[in-house]
Amino acid sequence: MSKFLLATLLLHIPLYIYPILRLCYWAESPLWLTLLIFIPLVSSQYMSRFYLRKKNSVWTKLLRRFADFYLGVSPVLLISTLLAEIFVGFHMVTFGTAVTSVIAITVILGIVATMAALSPMVKTITLSSGKLTAPVRFVQITDVHIGSRKPAFLDRVVHIVNELKPDFLCITGDLIDGQGVSEDDLKSFKSVVGPIYFTIGNHEKYEGVEAIARRLENLGVKVLRNAETHFTKELQVIGIDDMDDANQVAVQLEKQTLDKDAFVLLLYHRPRGLKAAADAGVDLMLSGHTHNGQIMPFNLVVNRVFDMIKGLYEHAETKLYVSQGTGTWGPIMRLGTRSEITLFEISPAQESLFPSR
Repeated sequence: MSKFLLATLLLHIPLYIYPILRLCYWAESPLWLTLLIFIPLVSSQYMSRFYLRKKNSVWTKLLRRFADFYLGVSPVLLISTLLAEIFVGFHMVTFGTAVTSVIAITVILGIVATMAALSPMVKTITLSSGKLTAPVRFVQITDVHIGSRKPAFLDRVVHIVNELKPDFLCITGDLIDGQGVSEDDLKSFKSVVGPIYFTIGNHEKYEGVEAIARRLENLGVKVLRNAETHFTKELQVIGIDDMDDANQVAVQLEKQTLDKDAFVLLLYHRPRGLKAAADAGVDLMLSGHTHNGQIMPFNLVVNRVFDMIKGLYEHAETKLYVSQGTGTWGPIMRLGTRSEITLFEISPAQESLFPSR
């Protein structure tokens, strides 16, 4: 906890403290106005994550949305302020123009980023396998984050999924990340034709994984917790619980009986364990978790933690697909990344049964 608080404080200096004080200085704000702006903004994440987290009034939700929006635009505010320093330093603009320009750029990019987060794109991945005699198409959604996002967002996502008419749906964790998400909030899953396979992410563990699993099972979702099932005799689905352990995939696959004659699909929230999956004979592994950083330049930080943060990777005969995430955590914003719903079309080897895209 002490390391977390220290890291948070160090991040607050460039992202929160410096831009606010600099803009107030350029605007020649009196001390009382500077403090009126500075104190709520600098403390906003502490208030949102700790004090307001379990409060559900309309006002507290609005305050949390504001805190998240400011968190999302803080990198833009920092970069814009640093650029303004150059123009001010060379006397190319006045203090007032610098303040106006920085705020305008930050607000505009904040709106653009919000719009990008509201409209997930459909990403199509076409593969082939000699283990299949008939084509199969399925959809992956991940990191939807209902709690941070409203149930209406899930309704829109499920509507898009249904229009794709997949054989089945995979959910690779972090479906829920808030208190009080009820079974009724998830009822749109009842409209999905075909099986739904779900494996937990880290946020389900924070919010009560057993209760969440029961709600989903009541809606007909197949919750795979270190377990396997077959969609058909040619396609096996394995789900592994998310763990902050680099060996989790290897340890759990040793406990499973993989069908060597079937196409083996592994669902695991974090993009780790590709080599272990390949050693065990998995054909395709699906993950999420990274959000591809969600908001630039946070993707640079994610790159330091994970070797694989988006797209298709391969080790031996095994492929791993890392989704950028369907929803968002914290700020409802995407800057330099896209929310996605991923459609997989897998045909028998040597055949092209799906149109190219």
